Amino acid sequence: MECDFPTLTLDCLVCIFSYLNADDLITVSLVNKSWNGAAETTWLWRQICLQRWTFCNLSKLNPEMQTWKNYYLRRAKLEQHMTSGRASADYTCKTLRGHTGSIVGLVYLSDSNHQFDSKSIVCSASSDGTIRAWSIQEGVQLWSSQVQEVPLTKIIADQQTGLVISTDSQGRIKAWKAQTGDEVASFPTASSACTLLTYCRKDQSFLIAGTSGGVLYTLTIPALSQVSHIRAFDTYKIDILLLSPDKNWVMAALRENLDLHPKVYFTESLSCPCEDDPPVSASLPVNRCTAASFFPSEAARVMIVHSDGLSNTKNISIFDIKSKKSKYKTEIMVEQVGGFQLLFDGWNSDIHLEAHGSGTILIAQGKELKLYSIAGSQIASFQDHKEQITAMCVDSFRVVTASNDLSLRVLTWKKAQNKDLSLESRYHLLGGSHMFSRGFTHVACDYTSIVASVAANDGKDVLKTYSFNA
Repeated sequence: MECDFPTLTLDCLVCIFSYLNADDLITVSLVNKSWNGAAETTWLWRQICLQRWTFCNLSKLNPEMQTWKNYYLRRAKLEQHMTSGRASADYTCKTLRGHTGSIVGLVYLSDSNHQFDSKSIVCSASSDGTIRAWSIQEGVQLWSSQVQEVPLTKIIADQQTGLVISTDSQGRIKAWKAQTGDEVASFPTASSACTLLTYCRKDQSFLIAGTSGGVLYTLTIPALSQVSHIRAFDTYKIDILLLSPDKNWVMAALRENLDLHPKVYFTESLSCPCEDDPPVSASLPVNRCTAASFFPSEAARVMIVHSDGLSNTKNISIFDIKSKKSKYKTEIMVEQVGGFQLLFDGWNSDIHLEAHGSGTILIAQGKELKLYSIAGSQIASFQDHKEQITAMCVDSFRVVTASNDLSLRVLTWKKAQNKDLSLESRYHLLGGSHMFSRGFTHVACDYTSIVASVAANDGKDVLKTYSFNA
């Protein structure tokens, strides 16, 4: 027997439906003909999707998924699984073996933050001199690069060109085809260590490499041809290299115990250098930098964890970076927009720092994860791990911390009563036994999976993958 519901506008239905989960929506659509008709309205499902996620891209989905209703139901169901985290029911865990040395980094090959029907592929680099690509859902190795003569130390992916870029302990940079593992180009820096980042400007991809000698190289991708070469810091190792969300600024910094200020460079002056003029740059008025991160929802807002050198006290300073162009030159304007002191029980120099949105700060130190507002007020604190946190990844849905206790902790974003963003601690993902392993070392996630590396007692590190059911 049908129930008689009052006639409601589509705006009212959007409001009502936004409070229902995927199963509730299906049930409601079967109750009454008028509600069923409304529930099939493309406009309604589009509004519900955009209200919940703000950005949805149907064009990259498989054809059968390219409706707003299918998008909502599939994505909502996937998020239910990622929230509850029940082994077997919500996700599949696999162990990927193949490396014979320590895993020094891992990267996803595609930006799939808003996709959930594509296969996840991850590349890992190891001290065994190889890069290996893995299918997360299938749990198999896709390819391995030729063994390099020296250990690899870093790996990044360039989404624009579909390349993986590595560097080794002698500072040689190499580019590899992400689909096959074939070597594309090579560039020597004669440095014992390099920090890497990529960016795209005017449809051309560039690589910036910071060396242990304080030099910044700018190279074209894929050829790895040198565009510019500057000495940012005199003989000191560049540990931190960050790109602003608007792609206009690169920040280079040294970690700890050096009275040298972090520097920001205008990317156009690095990729299109002028022979007569040095790159456009400025120093940030802090030193003894420990960690730094740009806020993803701001054009160029950076936060830096640093000390004053007089004590173990750590401070956060937040700066907005802007440019002022005249007819003959570009000037950099740095404005401090916030700052506060960090308080931790005990002391550990390893700090993991991430930013979310335009003003939410995540700091992991020791066993503790803390959440701050940009004004410095502590929003939440979590002590879910029994040993030190070693890595952290953040996306629009969740935060994942990795620890030496051989567990990953998954937390999801939620709105607090004061409308600030907060986190809710959900569940652990276990990584094995301390009989065979020393703990997690790296972690990364896309929209459907989480991948982390485990330091093995026998020196042959493995990957743990957690693929969530859509």
